Amino acid sequence: MTNSPVPPGGPVGAQPELPVCARHSDRPTGLRCTRCDRPACPDCLREASVGYQCVDCVREGQRSVRRKVTIAGAELKRTVVVTPALVVVNVLVFIVTVFQAKSLNGNYAAQLSQDWSLYPPLVADGEWWRLVTSGFLHDGPAHLALNMLALWLLGRELEPVLGRLRYTGVYLVSLLGGSAAAYMFGQSCIPVVGASGAVFGLMGGLLAVLLRLKLSLSPVLTTIGLNVLISVVVPKISLLGHLGGLVIGGLLTAGMVYPPSKNRNAWQVSAVIAAVVLLAGVIVLRNGQLAGVDVFAVELSNGDIGCVERP
Repeated sequence: MTNSPVPPGGPVGAQPELPVCARHSDRPTGLRCTRCDRPACPDCLREASVGYQCVDCVREGQRSVRRKVTIAGAELKRTVVVTPALVVVNVLVFIVTVFQAKSLNGNYAAQLSQDWSLYPPLVADGEWWRLVTSGFLHDGPAHLALNMLALWLLGRELEPVLGRLRYTGVYLVSLLGGSAAAYMFGQSCIPVVGASGAVFGLMGGLLAVLLRLKLSLSPVLTTIGLNVLISVVVPKISLLGHLGGLVIGGLLTAGMVYPPSKNRNAWQVSAVIAAVVLLAGVIVLRNGQLAGVDVFAVELSNGDIGCVERP
């Protein structure tokens, strides 16, 4: 025999009647939620600032707490996901080209490079995807390392501000902006590769964010100035692609961070659509200029490569 507790005023041998859990009708419990006072079993209780609350009250409380958002309307998160993913994709594509070409520094000879590079005559012939895929190709390890370092440094600052979806949009549209500028105004016989257009777009984006927050512009302006200077001085660098990405990235990010909170999402979507339509118009115009034109490269007297168009 065992001794059983006797409820006050009850007969000897009586067992206390316990209520059942509000979520589990087969579980008697003497515990209650400190918020709603409903009976709750230990599995349905969570520690709160005062006592324990049932899972339903915890969930309700989380919905009622106002989310902290950035100036772009993104939920405040310091962990970056898209930036390292983009770095990984670029590195993997480079590795594929190295294996195909069987050369680290001569990876431009890979079949993937031939199929993905921005070669204007082939773009005009209908291979429009080269405007995007060229942004994931790199000519040698130094080219890759510089772009990925810049992507990492800029991305870890910009991605938390814009949020993952908006940041991805700015990156890809900036990439397209750099490609469209190189396609429209560059030499028509020279292939273009590299993520530089997208990286410059992130520079323009960071400039827009600093302007919006009224912070010092000196660091980013210095970075942009040095990179533009390098683009002018160093041969075989597409200055047009860099400037195209810079302008599109800056304007698009401004369209993300300047709209008021009311109807912010509509303004941001409109900014992306407007940028893509503008770039599509540039690409279609250039397609018309190159349609039916035979383009080939020639070596000039100073050693540079020139383009000759033969209708």
